[in-house]
Amino acid sequence: MGLDSSQSLTVRILKTTEYSLWDTLVQASAQGCFMQSNAWADFKELEGYQTFRYGLFVGHTLVGGCIIYFYPHISEAKLLLAPGGPILPVNLLHTGLKLLISQGEKSLAPQLGAIALRIEPLWTHLPQGFCEFVRSPVDLVPSETLLIDLKPTLTEIMAAMKPKGRYNIRLSRRYGVETRFTKDSQAIPLFYDIFYQTAQRQQFFSEPYSFFINLCQTLFAANIAEIGFAIWQGQILAAILVVYWGERATYLYGGRSSSYPQVMATYGLHWQAMQQAKMRGHKFYDFYGFTRNPNHAYAKFSRFKRQFGGICTTTIGAQDYIFYEQLADTLIQVLQQHQQVKH
Repeated sequence: MGLDSSQSLTVRILKTTEYSLWDTLVQASAQGCFMQSNAWADFKELEGYQTFRYGLFVGHTLVGGCIIYFYPHISEAKLLLAPGGPILPVNLLHTGLKLLISQGEKSLAPQLGAIALRIEPLWTHLPQGFCEFVRSPVDLVPSETLLIDLKPTLTEIMAAMKPKGRYNIRLSRRYGVETRFTKDSQAIPLFYDIFYQTAQRQQFFSEPYSFFINLCQTLFAANIAEIGFAIWQGQILAAILVVYWGERATYLYGGRSSSYPQVMATYGLHWQAMQQAKMRGHKFYDFYGFTRNPNHAYAKFSRFKRQFGGICTTTIGAQDYIFYEQLADTLIQVLQQHQQVKH
């Protein structure tokens, strides 16, 4: 049903009884992101964040909204964060955003000391009239990613891959690499062992074990994530964490053992993950983080991902709306504290 732009749009905090309506709305959106799910918000609360779950309503009908996150840093600049959000009705785009900004600026910022609202919707372009926003120096969600279209047949999906991708998947199959997907919490330490090994070997930041305990247990309970393993001769050679949400199945974290690289376990595992996602009705397999820049930190990962074919998509990235009044108050407080320290 289309929305009449003359209808009155209102904003308020969602009731817990409306959480399932919100999840349904976000999953139905082509730009719906798992970071705007209630399960993700529950996970972030376990990590120490405060969450504010706003709904936009026309009458009694939920038509949009945003889950806003806040982490109470002591020394860093405080921001209201909306990764993957907001979700806005097309005919009421500007009105909806203004209502959400107003909530951030008038209700949350004075209470929390936040100096800006950072939105990060999965839009491929910034709509006209959004000139009040400035590009953020940091993205929470990768602004460039690689999407594998799962709508064609499996034969067609494989045919669209690079020759090396097809070859390595078949090689994995010939070696007899097996795959297993599970939502059993007993799999978390096995996953983390592979992930941590990979992080140490390739020298990238690794979240602590407690992070994955909170993440997996929360998303498993909501039935929106699985851990996948590639196993050869009884040994786990690769592991991935896949999040299922809306149109996308997203490869969020993963790692591989340095043992037996010749069996191409990671190729077999991602191919099976794509098949799992297709069976669940998802339209895309999202490799979540990709670059065409050979000097980027993601360059090595991206060469691997590119073997599966896919379409590189770029979103607008994080955009900041500055609360200038709150920023001024914060600067005054900092200067006063500095003066007190000097004296």
